[in-house]
Order: sequence, then structure tokens, then C-alpha cells
Amino acid sequence: MQRKAYVSGVAALLAALLAGCTGSSDSGGSTDDANPGDAGTATVTAEPGRYDTLPEPCDVVGQDTLDSLLPGIKQLTDGEQREKAYEGTPTVTFDTGRKAGCRWKVESADATDHLFVDFERVVSYDTSVSDDSEAEQIFATEREAADLPEPTSSGSGESAEGTSSGDPSGSPSASVSPSSSTATSDSSPSSASSSSSSSSSSPAIPTDGATPTELQPRVLDDLGDEAFLDDGLSTSGSTAQQRTVTVAFRTSNVIVRIVYEEQPATVGVVPDSEEMQDRALNLASRLADELSE
Repeated sequence: MQRKAYVSGVAALLAALLAGCTGSSDSGGSTDDANPGDAGTATVTAEPGRYDTLPEPCDVVGQDTLDSLLPGIKQLTDGEQREKAYEGTPTVTFDTGRKAGCRWKVESADATDHLFVDFERVVSYDTSVSDDSEAEQIFATEREAADLPEPTSSGSGESAEGTSSGDPSGSPSASVSPSSSTATSDSSPSSASSSSSSSSSSPAIPTDGATPTELQPRVLDDLGDEAFLDDGLSTSGSTAQQRTVTVAFRTSNVIVRIVYEEQPATVGVVPDSEEMQDRALNLASRLADELSE
């Protein structure tokens, strides 16, 4: 009986030693498997965007700017009506901290003008994608949807068109301005002088109302982090043609959109593309400065 007890005791001791070794090996293995570097990478999140609030769209457009964009506003004789026109109408949104806009509409004897200003603050819900990157993707989609013609650079595009204009048949300006192609083919000094005088009197608007080459929709290089301008002229049958100028730009994680429309009261009158673009770009520049402060 004592021998059996001794054997049982030795067996129990060996089992305990083996269990201890096995436990030590397992714990060591789990320690080796846990890579501190992996744990650090998993906790890294993308940086938030620069902006966590939005300005009030109806307040950031000053009266002087509205007087320029909406000429009919100064023709309003009723003081209360004029004040209401300056105030604009805020767009309805569920979260003004993420999206906010304002609309203005003023009718005059000459035309009806519309202005829409929209702010969008982009927030990424993916911790590995920054707010700026998410805003950049959204802006790229909008720019692609605008279907801007080539060249897309506001500065280099004009020079590129200049170098490619050696072939009049392939020049966009030749196709929209018959008078320019006539001046090119006619070497008569009097004809050239007449053409020059005609073009200088109305350099911004081709004879058919199309947007001049230098004012075509394009990417803008000096507004925000990235920007583009679109310019379209509607042809709605017997009614007056409406021109719509859109300027959109992105600054960090905020996208700003300006839509400026004008419809003349008289059929056959075409809104001036250069004038409308200048007004919209001036407002865009002011808003960009407002965001950078």
C-alpha cells in the first residue's frame, strides 16, 4: 500500500510540473503575439477639419455686395420691402452646423436676379479618413459633374488656347464669332480696322450670345484650396434667356457654393457673362476671406 501511495505522489508531482511548464509557455506565447505596434496603429485617427462651425449665410453678404448682385434692390421704394430683400431667406436644414444657406430674389424693370449662397461643413465618419480628404472627394465629384471644358486652368488655359489658335477651324472663338474669322481671312486694312472697332465695342459677348472663350467654365487657381466656375445660358423658347453663373470653392473641410442667376425682362436681351462672373467672383473672394479670419 505504501509503494502505491509513493507512485501516485510522484505521478501527481510530474503532472503539476508539466502543467506549470505548459502554462508558462502559453502565457509567453500570448505575450509574443500581442504586438505593441499593432495596438498603436489601431488607435490612430485622422485629424479633424479646420472648421467646426459655419457662418450665418444671410449675414455674411453685405449690403454693398447685394446692391451689385441685385441691382433692382435699390429700386425698391418701400423701406420695409427693401429691408426684407436685404435679409434674404435662409434655407431649411436639419443641422445648421453642417449645412446652411440663404437665398435672395429681386425683380426690377430690367431683369430678375437670384442669388444663392450655400455652406457645407464636411465631417468624415471614417476614423481613418480626415474631414479634409472627405471634403476633397465630395468637391471632386461636383467638379466632374460640372463637366468643365478643356483647358480647365483659368490662367494657363488662356495661353494654351492662344498657342492652339493657329488653326482657325479648330479655335473655339472662331466657331462662336463669325466676325473674328472674317477679320482673319481678309487682309484688307480697312476690313481689319472695321473688325477691330467692332470687337472692341463688345469684347465680352459674341454675336450669338455664347460665352466668350476666356470666360468659359474653368478651374480657378486663386480661390480657397480649390475652386471652379461654371457659366450656362438657358434657351427656353420664347422667354428671355437666363444666365446662371456658379462659383464653388473648398477651404479645408468647408465647401462654399454661389449660384447667381439673371433673367432679363426683355426677350432677346442676353445677360452679360463677364459682368456676372466678376460679381460672383468678388463675392466668392469675400467669403473666402471671411472663412480665413
